[in-house]
Amino acid sequence: MNRGTLGVLRVAVIAVAAAVGTLVAGLVLGGAVAEKIIPGLGDAGVVTRWGLPVSRLLMDLCAAVTVGALLASAVLLPIGGGRAATLSDDAVSYLRAGSWVAAAWAAAAAGTLIFTVADVLGEPVGQVVTGSELSSYVGQLPQGTALMLVVLLAVVVALLARTAATPGAAFGLLVMAVVALLPPPLTGHAASAANHSVAVTGVALHVAAVVPWVGGLALLVVHAMTRRDKLEIMAGRFSRMALWCYVTVGVSGLVNVIARLPDPAELLSTDYGRLALGKIAFFVVLGWFGWWHRGRTLPALAERKPLAFTRLAGVEVAVMAATMGLAVALARTAPPAPTEEESPIKALTGYDMPPEITPGRLASMWTFDFFFAALVVVLGALYVAGVLRLRRRGDAWPMGRTVSWFVGLLTIVAVTETGVGRYAQVLFSVHMVQHMVLSMLTPIFLVMGAPVTLALRAFKPAKIRGDRGPREWLTVALHSKVTAFVAHPAVATVIFVASTFTLYFTSLFEGAMRNHLGHIAMSIHFLLSGTLFFWVLIGVDPAPKKLPYPGRILLLFVTMPFHAFFGLALMNLGQPLAQAWYATVNPPWGTSVIKDHHTGGAIAWGFGEIPTFIVLVVLAFQWYFDDQRQAKRLDRQADRAAAAGEAGRQDDELAAYNARLAKLAEKDKQGRKG
Repeated sequence: MNRGTLGVLRVAVIAVAAAVGTLVAGLVLGGAVAEKIIPGLGDAGVVTRWGLPVSRLLMDLCAAVTVGALLASAVLLPIGGGRAATLSDDAVSYLRAGSWVAAAWAAAAAGTLIFTVADVLGEPVGQVVTGSELSSYVGQLPQGTALMLVVLLAVVVALLARTAATPGAAFGLLVMAVVALLPPPLTGHAASAANHSVAVTGVALHVAAVVPWVGGLALLVVHAMTRRDKLEIMAGRFSRMALWCYVTVGVSGLVNVIARLPDPAELLSTDYGRLALGKIAFFVVLGWFGWWHRGRTLPALAERKPLAFTRLAGVEVAVMAATMGLAVALARTAPPAPTEEESPIKALTGYDMPPEITPGRLASMWTFDFFFAALVVVLGALYVAGVLRLRRRGDAWPMGRTVSWFVGLLTIVAVTETGVGRYAQVLFSVHMVQHMVLSMLTPIFLVMGAPVTLALRAFKPAKIRGDRGPREWLTVALHSKVTAFVAHPAVATVIFVASTFTLYFTSLFEGAMRNHLGHIAMSIHFLLSGTLFFWVLIGVDPAPKKLPYPGRILLLFVTMPFHAFFGLALMNLGQPLAQAWYATVNPPWGTSVIKDHHTGGAIAWGFGEIPTFIVLVVLAFQWYFDDQRQAKRLDRQADRAAAAGEAGRQDDELAAYNARLAKLAEKDKQGRKG
């Protein structure tokens, strides 16, 4: 065992010890491991009280290292050049190591699953393992289902990482691993917080930012201590990513604390608040580490002095591990109960029943939906950054595209952050307005903003020949077989039309309304399916297959009647959709549920005229300007042919066309003479 490997083991032991130490301290101080005697409920025992948080900590640490290994393989390390992009030897070795750690991740998740069932049922873990409770309750408990998903996805990552050897495969495994992070935290305190939207979105962003940050730094330390090549490149890329992770963790963490502790005094007066303050203190310390790295150790790496970085990064890994231990203890500590009794409507939607609907309340009753607020801010900021980069470079970008993009973002705000977002949860008619805007109006303006073209022009090519930066990954995605299949006009149309009928006329709709994650997924589907369809019709960005303009108009008129048929089907319903949901949230000031559904159907039937008119106008202008460009191109070719003489004209498209006409005329003339 060489010196570098010994150093890695030493840092790993210190990090695990720090994580376990803060976990134990947090559990004791927060009272999570104290025996609680509740009449009528059994006690799972001391093994479960300690085993559950310990297994959860091991699961989180293994998840971070797995994501870090995949991140190093797919993103942080440069990709080998040549005709086909290939992973370097170091990247492949990290993939193989990630396979073993992913297997440990799956095992830790399985242990967490067993302890979770024992904790929920209040039975000793030995009885759960030997009895039938485990198989009976895994599918019935949200936490059990979430952990089963983690086990399955981690096993898939472990198996595929054994043989993966291409950048695309490594990136796909990275995405799968990040997805596997989300189910457990989304079924914890977030699912029962007062504001479901804020809590669920906040915890998802928090976990998705923390794990790559921690795992990436851990692999960076391994790379430095084993004295492998390309350390300065990895460190530079990780530093840029870590800054965004730090900002995301800070914002999402603050939102999570506010969602659970609306009264600032609870930060000091409750166990949950004091542990949250401890986590905030660790976060500030990690921010100092990041500032020091950017100012001191990264320049040292550029000068081939890795020792300063290794020492500081090793300490930072230990602090990060301690923070993760405290986070697990915080997750095992119950937040303070609400001071006021929660109404049934608020328990379902996160909000009290809104007052009687009026146009003024639809526009002025602002509702903070954290997911869509963050989405709009990020999309707007990235677009502005791209435009500014072009301007600084001296390149122009059409103002109309910028205006169109922000009009599209404004429509998202109008139906998610105003009273429309709140009334859409209790009135089907308002939900249908939200659906129609997100699927048939917003995408028109977004695709006219040409975000992909802007990104391709704004992103700089990779500094290393053959490597893949954001521009190269985007180009690969555009030319992939998946994109070619999904963006085929027939496939895009089927997704746009059939998914609407499938969603509403099956049990999927009620399931999506009852779960905030399902509601977000439904809204995102509306937005993406509409964007895909209108990208095929009027998109400015490059697409795998472009229809001629008559074909686009024909596709528009063939597709839009299906939405009218959908509206007519809703107007003729005999029973409401998602009947149990709307019977529960039916407002006392509203009409009957079935009448509200009929109103929603009328909205769906009539709304289609608006996007149809807008798209026809856009297509007319696009067709006109395309003809103008073609005419100018042919004129330039004719001018070049004339300047080059008779021989040049034979090679010109217009000259060749004129020659063919002349020959046909000559043949016709000879035929008449004969």
